[in-house]
Amino acid sequence: MHGAVGKPPGATNNHAVATSKIMLLMLVAMTGVAPISLYMLVPALPVLATTFGGDISVAQMTVSLYMVGIACSQLIMGPLSDKFGRRPVLLAGLALMVAASIGCSLAQTLPQLIAARFLQALGGATGMVVSRAIIRDLYSRHRISSMISLVIAVMMMAQMLSALVGGLLETAFGWRAIFYFITAGSLSVAVLITIALPETRRERSEDGSFRGDLGNLLRSRAFIGYVLCQVLASQIIFAFAGGGPYIVVTQMGRTTAEYGAWFAATGFAYLIGNVFCVRFAPRHSLEKLIWFGLALQFAGALLNLAFSIAGTNQAPAWLFGTQMIVMIANAFVMNNAAAGAISVRPEAAGTASGAMGFLQQGIGALVSQFGAYLGGHSTTTLPLTAAIFALSIACASAMFFIVPRRTVVVSEELAKKAEEEESGML
Repeated sequence: MHGAVGKPPGATNNHAVATSKIMLLMLVAMTGVAPISLYMLVPALPVLATTFGGDISVAQMTVSLYMVGIACSQLIMGPLSDKFGRRPVLLAGLALMVAASIGCSLAQTLPQLIAARFLQALGGATGMVVSRAIIRDLYSRHRISSMISLVIAVMMMAQMLSALVGGLLETAFGWRAIFYFITAGSLSVAVLITIALPETRRERSEDGSFRGDLGNLLRSRAFIGYVLCQVLASQIIFAFAGGGPYIVVTQMGRTTAEYGAWFAATGFAYLIGNVFCVRFAPRHSLEKLIWFGLALQFAGALLNLAFSIAGTNQAPAWLFGTQMIVMIANAFVMNNAAAGAISVRPEAAGTASGAMGFLQQGIGALVSQFGAYLGGHSTTTLPLTAAIFALSIACASAMFFIVPRRTVVVSEELAKKAEEEESGML
């Protein structure tokens, strides 16, 4: 059976599930519900600060604590999905998100909204960690990267418009309309999962435990290196997302809707990167694709830093145009590093995915807040682009110094089989 070493009682045929278009739709939906909800509110942050009479950094906590909620969710839900199964844990998380989204729409104070957003993230992020575990359940190591890329590529078609939709909803109907939209969307995903998702969790030995799984993962240089590479690459996105609204709206004097449009452009670049990953992954090793992404990421970050020093990227077209190069590279680095991390111990894919997601989002909450500080308390783009350049160097260093060298040869037969499966999914 392709990509599986066992299945729990009552599980359906994994090959049939893996090639199902409904499964692709569910993976996209469960992966996207939390990040789409995150970015939809970003254009409205200056409005929230004005509406509730709070400082801009307090309004930013609706984003930063949302990331903390995502981090906590992945640390908890990943191991739970290894123990109890993917389906029940996912449904419980989505139910919490629906309830919290209703709470967000009814919030009367900024602290109430921040608390509801935390619970919203705690439930919604279940889909992020469980989706990666499901992909590892269904596919072998050489296919994981392309499947993660395929899921994210389709999801990005919606996510890259989320900031734009959020800005338009806030402009036309007020900020509460954003949460009405999120409530309806998360409820729809929960219904789809209830009807169509089978259980994919692999059989586990009786002595399997969170402590044992985590201990084995932490003793692996490969796991540590891949996780650090993936996490540091993701911080580039968080830093830019944190500082971007204040640079565009405050420094450049543009509208929230215009920022949403520019942010969607960087999302489109990330989408293009994922499409290329889908095509290249069956023919090249994870390590080769990661190094390609790291080189391109470094080049884009250096170019943006040079433009900041020269003072030419004080217009959105320059700043976001160069960031698009970084985002294309980001897709190669993040997806292939994630595939490497969750392949170290396949029977503990949920724990590996959760640990990686916890670090990514937990650190991301701090980096996003730091990015907001750089964007909101500076008169140029230089501090933000310098931080992004430093992150690109740290990301490459983690891959170079920690991940053991290995060579993976992809045969013509393997590549052909991967292409056939990919065609079936599309």
